[in-house]
Amino acid sequence: MEQVTSVNQLSDVRPTDWAYQALASLVEKYGCIAGYPDGTFRGNRALTRFEMAAALNACLDVISDRFASKEDLETVRKLMQDYAAELATLRGRVDNLESRTAALEATQFSTTTKLTGQAIFSFEAAGGGAPVGTDPNPVVNYRVRLNLNTSFTGKDMLITGLQAANFGGALLGGNSVQNTLFPGSLLDSGSTNLSFAPQFAFDPSNLNSSAYSPNTLNLYKLLYIFPVTSKFTAFVFPKAETTDAFPQIIPWADDGQGAISRFATVNPIARLSGGTSGIGLASGAGFIWNPSKTVNLTALYGSVTAGIPTLQPFVNPLGSGFFPNDENSFTGALQATFTPNKKLAAAFNFAYSQHAVNILGTGLSSNGLLGTGGDVFAIPGSPNGLAQRVQLVGLGGTFTYNFTDKIAFSAYGAGIIVDAIGGTNTLAGGALVPFNGKSYYTSFMGGIYFKDAFFQGNAAGFIFGQPLYLEGTTIGTAALNAIPGFTKARPFQLETFYRFQVNDNLSVTPGVFVIFNPEFNSDNQTTVVGVLRSTFTF
Repeated sequence: MEQVTSVNQLSDVRPTDWAYQALASLVEKYGCIAGYPDGTFRGNRALTRFEMAAALNACLDVISDRFASKEDLETVRKLMQDYAAELATLRGRVDNLESRTAALEATQFSTTTKLTGQAIFSFEAAGGGAPVGTDPNPVVNYRVRLNLNTSFTGKDMLITGLQAANFGGALLGGNSVQNTLFPGSLLDSGSTNLSFAPQFAFDPSNLNSSAYSPNTLNLYKLLYIFPVTSKFTAFVFPKAETTDAFPQIIPWADDGQGAISRFATVNPIARLSGGTSGIGLASGAGFIWNPSKTVNLTALYGSVTAGIPTLQPFVNPLGSGFFPNDENSFTGALQATFTPNKKLAAAFNFAYSQHAVNILGTGLSSNGLLGTGGDVFAIPGSPNGLAQRVQLVGLGGTFTYNFTDKIAFSAYGAGIIVDAIGGTNTLAGGALVPFNGKSYYTSFMGGIYFKDAFFQGNAAGFIFGQPLYLEGTTIGTAALNAIPGFTKARPFQLETFYRFQVNDNLSVTPGVFVIFNPEFNSDNQTTVVGVLRSTFTF
């Protein structure tokens, strides 16, 4: 048999033969097909073992010459012998890795769910406020959160959040500093609320008892997000926070790693929407639309009180439902976020909500000044009485400018109108009369943030602003100042913090903030709050 270099050299092989392409490939690509001396291939006759050995040897010779010589193979064989120990060690590591991978796959938590967690331990000390002489003792508090993030398609997300803490509401006791009237309400904006403080709902029949007891594991978040199109995402929730949906552009907004007060972290209009209280909104839905990479439009609608039957200051029993009625509260909110470049980000907020408020038996005097001793979102001058329905309209804006990769400036401004829209109230004489009135509130904040301050991973911030201030009411400033123990004055808050990033999972943040004229009352003492916060993440 003689080696051929083209299938055309075989006289009895034709293009119509069923194995023509296979023969052509073996001859022209690999050069390992031989023919008989007479130039034939004799494809239809049986193959003897000798002929098979000759053909196979021809192919092996070609492959050996083309890909590796005998000397090359000998060199490889020698290297394998010289490094036999190292190869054995490597083989053992691979086997061990495969074994551990198999064990993890067999005992993994879930193929669809990722568990994340955060634990915060804090030491707080404070002074000032009112009444005089009631400064609290220093305390140690904690908050623990476990989040289960589940994806069924790789593009959707079911977020289940569990929370436990040993404190709730504002930090200090006393009439002017803590929101003692409506602790934990979704209208709450107490200046001394820490950024990580969960707001528990209290039983209206007993302001000292909590419907969401501290040191008890509670469901604080249940939210499902799913894509509709490449640019449009929808979400539904029986429990959620507005910050879950609205992009946060303030660099120190993280409640466990950033600023230490709630005033510094979130625009009040986002809080006005409800859901930053740790209790969350209820029976809600919304959408996220990204028409481009630089624009985000998010909107939501929710029933604030559905499923929370003992939440003050709402009437009891509450109506539970998606649409508003005389006993139900609802909110609608919108945020447009623009990030035209890496240096600038801006967000604009609108929020509208209605609330059925019950101020009967809250301990207020007949002047009903809600704003010096309780929830600042109320209407000064409204008398104690039965259910009063109010509406809140808020507009706000937030922007951040990055001077460099490590220095940023952020600020926000907000305006809120609180308007009574019906209901009857009880006057001193016992007659039921309708009450209508309005209050106007403003707030602003500005600060500077330093990333990698002094050391890589650390951060520092300096913040100044005005907590919510009652700009005016329908009863006038003179009537307000005539109330004993109250002199209207503009409040201001100054805050600073420094975060030590110990490692990837632990940070320690000392900080302090000072409130001048707390709850816009100059008769109150200046309030000073110091915090040492340790945050563990996993």
